[in-house]
Amino acid sequence: MTDLDGRTAQAWGGANPDGVHLNVVLARRGSPTAATMTGAFASPTAGFTPILVCVGEDQPSYRTIHPPTIMLNKTESPTEALVNLVSGACQVGIAQGVLDSVADGVLAGDQETLVFAAVWLNPEATRGDAVRAAAREAMRKGVREAASGHDLTAELVAGRNRVTHPFYTP
Repeated sequence: MTDLDGRTAQAWGGANPDGVHLNVVLARRGSPTAATMTGAFASPTAGFTPILVCVGEDQPSYRTIHPPTIMLNKTESPTEALVNLVSGACQVGIAQGVLDSVADGVLAGDQETLVFAAVWLNPEATRGDAVRAAAREAMRKGVREAASGHDLTAELVAGRNRVTHPFYTP
């Protein structure tokens, strides 16, 4: 499998207000990228607590997915309902997206690969099933883009005078 260390991507899944935006970083155990990710995991701050992605019915039966995945909320959640959507629906969707990537042969289901996902969820999100599906879609797309190493530089340079963003349009 190609060395994925330091590969990055971003992806969107779903539709607002229940859509999810992710930044994805892939790392190889023992690398400087993995050390940085582990440092972020070990350095929680108010509103931005990293989560080791786990799934299961209740705490004694939680299972850490492989490859190990660290999830971080990019913005502080203003309500308990949003915290629950990020910690619940987003976490399950991210787990499913990573496991989809293993099933697709894009990632190895081992402990040598590490995945980092920074999550943005619209504060107006309310539908857990839609949020889970959006996180799953975004994670699968983000991992695929990061792992492919597809370089969009030439395309972006050619269109640099026409770039926009959802939060800014000239």
